Amino acid sequence: MSADFHERLRAIVGASRVLTDAQHLAPFCTDWRGRYTGVARCVVLPGSTDETAAVVSACAEAGVAIVPQGGNTGLCGGATPTGGEVVIVLTRLNRIRAIDPDNNSITVEAGCTLHAVQEVAREVDRLFPLSLAAEGSATIGGNLSTNAGGVQVLRYGNARDLCLGLEVVLADGRIWNGLRGLRKDNTGYDLKHLFIGAEGTLGLITAATLKLYPRPRAQATAWVAVPDPAAAVALLGRLRDAAGDNVTAFEIVGRPALELVLKHIPGARDPLLGRPEWQLLIELSGARADLAATLESALEGAAEEGLVADAAIASSEAQTAALWALRENVSEAQKIEGVSIKHDIAVPVSRIAEFIGRADAALQAAFPQVRIVCFGHIGDGNLHYNQSKADAESNGEFIARTEAVNRVVHDLVHELGGSISAEHGLGQLKREEVLRYKSGTEMDLMRAVKQALDPHGLMNPGKLL
Repeated sequence: MSADFHERLRAIVGASRVLTDAQHLAPFCTDWRGRYTGVARCVVLPGSTDETAAVVSACAEAGVAIVPQGGNTGLCGGATPTGGEVVIVLTRLNRIRAIDPDNNSITVEAGCTLHAVQEVAREVDRLFPLSLAAEGSATIGGNLSTNAGGVQVLRYGNARDLCLGLEVVLADGRIWNGLRGLRKDNTGYDLKHLFIGAEGTLGLITAATLKLYPRPRAQATAWVAVPDPAAAVALLGRLRDAAGDNVTAFEIVGRPALELVLKHIPGARDPLLGRPEWQLLIELSGARADLAATLESALEGAAEEGLVADAAIASSEAQTAALWALRENVSEAQKIEGVSIKHDIAVPVSRIAEFIGRADAALQAAFPQVRIVCFGHIGDGNLHYNQSKADAESNGEFIARTEAVNRVVHDLVHELGGSISAEHGLGQLKREEVLRYKSGTEMDLMRAVKQALDPHGLMNPGKLL
């Protein structure tokens, strides 16, 4: 059956677009972190929605499971095969189908990189605000399938909030065209939200209509030292009082996270003296011309209250880029340093300081010499809270105790009304872990949706559910 099946796929997309030898399959069968490696029946690279639908239809008829993949930048193994699936790579679906500046919308195919969409929006004097470190290779389909967050959620929301409509290939090969550029459409279930954040388990997103915004005319960026996370939360409130929705990003970076960047990323420089334990990267942007003055004044006032210990305000685009590079390279620096236990958690902003204080204390008591790398989007309550040991031998022993570490972190997150996955999804990494925290009713509802849209369980099996 394999030979005939592969020939059918080649007839759909072309012989060169069906990869079957181990050397060519390898890059598509391991995740970005190198944690998950699987075996694929083959890799298929369709060039259009119609070709994608034909491939899915062929798989459905043959009873062959499918793993959709974009830029393969995920952190939970959600785009990695587990054994014998067809990996459908959507990076050839990379066309800009339409852009409507008057409607502040753009329609793009799923294989467009996030950076490419940002640049096309810029060409018509608009902003597509989704922004994250992997934007040069992460694709729109993957961003939507994982409901990506990034650094500007505080102002603009997650990927879900930026999507007006979708085109999706369903599990049986049918195409649902929901590409509507409407802000109001009250005609029944809002079906696009079923597929956003579903990690390809319900259908393959092939195109999307996305929201655009006016490009900011002014921007102010600062790297700020604060005494502790509680001061950071208080400062966020002060800045919002002063600048309102012009507070675009509010990122926290703990000293261990910054030290890894300084160690591993060429050209990285510490912006402040004294090696402060907690730092913030703050950005204000919008139409107001006085944002730099507003930021400086707010920081001066906060310093008088003891909320700010030191600050460096960027005075050029190069300085702004250098500050952002410190924040955006934390994950890359961690990857270079070695394996760590990663947590992508969310709690109410008001409980950020409590979470950090209690989790740090519990982990340090249970695992002496643990290194806690804490950074993330404190403005929307999302922390990347990762642990390791400094030397390789101790770290190997520590990683073996991942379940015990997860109990400390995730149980506390749950107690504080939070989520164990804020923006990376569940993938393979947390599909079992989530069962501890979601109610039976909630899981039953999710399984019912899966059964309705993918009754044979062929769409990205072993992920999320």
